[in-house]
Amino acid sequence: MKKSKTIYVCQACGARYLQWQGQCSSCHQWQTIVKQVVDDSPIKTWADADVISKTSKPIKIQQIAIQRNPRLTTVDQEFNRVLGGGIVLGSMILIGGEPGIGKSTLLLQVSLELEQKVLYVSGEESAQQIKLRADRIGKHENNCYVLTETKLEQIFHQIKELSPELVVIDSIQTLTTQAVDSAASTITQVRTCTAQLLEFAKRKHIPVILIGHITKEGHLAGPKVLEHMVDTVLLFEGDRNYSHRILRTQKNRFGPAFELGIYQMNHDGLAIVDNPSDILISQKDDQSSGYAIAVTVEGIRPLLIEVQALVSKAIYGTPQRSCTGFNGKRLNMLLAILEKRVGFSFGDKDVFVNITGGIKVEEPAIDLAVVMAVLSSYFDLSISQWVCFAAEIGLSGEIRAVPKIETRIKEAQKRGYKEFALSEYNQASNHGHNIRLRSFDKIEKIIKPFFSP
Repeated sequence: MKKSKTIYVCQACGARYLQWQGQCSSCHQWQTIVKQVVDDSPIKTWADADVISKTSKPIKIQQIAIQRNPRLTTVDQEFNRVLGGGIVLGSMILIGGEPGIGKSTLLLQVSLELEQKVLYVSGEESAQQIKLRADRIGKHENNCYVLTETKLEQIFHQIKELSPELVVIDSIQTLTTQAVDSAASTITQVRTCTAQLLEFAKRKHIPVILIGHITKEGHLAGPKVLEHMVDTVLLFEGDRNYSHRILRTQKNRFGPAFELGIYQMNHDGLAIVDNPSDILISQKDDQSSGYAIAVTVEGIRPLLIEVQALVSKAIYGTPQRSCTGFNGKRLNMLLAILEKRVGFSFGDKDVFVNITGGIKVEEPAIDLAVVMAVLSSYFDLSISQWVCFAAEIGLSGEIRAVPKIETRIKEAQKRGYKEFALSEYNQASNHGHNIRLRSFDKIEKIIKPFFSP
């Protein structure tokens, strides 16, 4: 006999309560607790009773056979890059991003270009809308099937009828299952549907790609356990004022994390950007102050980015600190280091820092470029456009070493730069490079070589 009970679940953190209350005691969010009816009877999954596996037994770790994970290689090389070489069979991939950023376009484009049979399940758009987007993208293969459905049981039925080699769900928040008596997009529905899809992917060795919504804070919507359940988490980012988009790996069990892929949004879909440094660095003829070039590494991919800074006298009394694409707290730390260790005064100055191209960089290796751009604007003296920087700055003013310095130097040399400023503590070889390496150990020692009249 079916047994059910009523509980109250926080939609922000998943905490459960026996009665309703205005504020969640766990995450301290207001008005996030909703009523849900939970079925206590055993959950009927997609699998039939005859496919239930035998009881697993423990084995010695030496007896475990290592096998290479077979992958589906897509035509999109950037998509392959962020996944570590392609889509692993039996894996579950979650991709999130802001509304309208291009998540559905990206996955529909990948689905259309695959030679394998793909089932594209949409719970948000009609078949006609998907067809219009597919016509705009072009490059049609005859192996992409579209299903507009939100009931998970019906989706599993169509999967068994079609036997696809890849399943795309757009989006996981629209799915519902009869095993849970609650509305779509609730924590219970999202968690239960994901668990059943994960069980299906592992048993049938069919990869499943989920599109997920994000919150206004930029985090993936739904329970945090959703990110732990899936094998790979991708974030599709971009500024609406720019045409390029960034696909970033946040978690990957089958490849390197924090990998990066860059696209450009055109009228006919997403185009791969082969040389991202070209679009991240401004094309200018004059030598202006407040510019510095940094060499950052995203995953295993080196990128040259342009750091812009503007230092001006505060006219509103309270100095402003504004950052775009860079951590504002880290900027405050770097300004404090310049004041304490070098003697500059920014107490009456507005400081603005911008990473061009709309990209967001968290790596500390661009600290030196940020400081040089700020000092360039402070002195109103330009830095040569053929010089790039890669070093972290410590609280005592020391210029610290950064990893993968040889990769950074080779990228700068390939792009035609003449000088490379780095930490004295980096083990970089002067042999085999057609670029001048300039090493420094303290922040005060780098000012005179670049800003002396």
